[in-house]
Amino acid sequence: MLRVLILLQIALTGPGRLLAARRDERGSVTTEHVLWAVAVIAIVGIVVAAVTTYVQAQAGKIQ
Repeated sequence: MLRVLILLQIALTGPGRLLAARRDERGSVTTEHVLWAVAVIAIVGIVVAAVTTYVQAQAGKIQ
């Protein structure tokens, strides 16, 4: 009897709709923001390292 009810539910809602209900993408925006934040932090770290190296090189020329 349970199989009949399940088949009836699939027939009424359509198999695509059941699969779409399982794939919830509510956290995708948060994941995207985290990835952008990590990328920005990496770029800032590279810029800080480059500026620090340049300043130390120029300071070495003064002495």
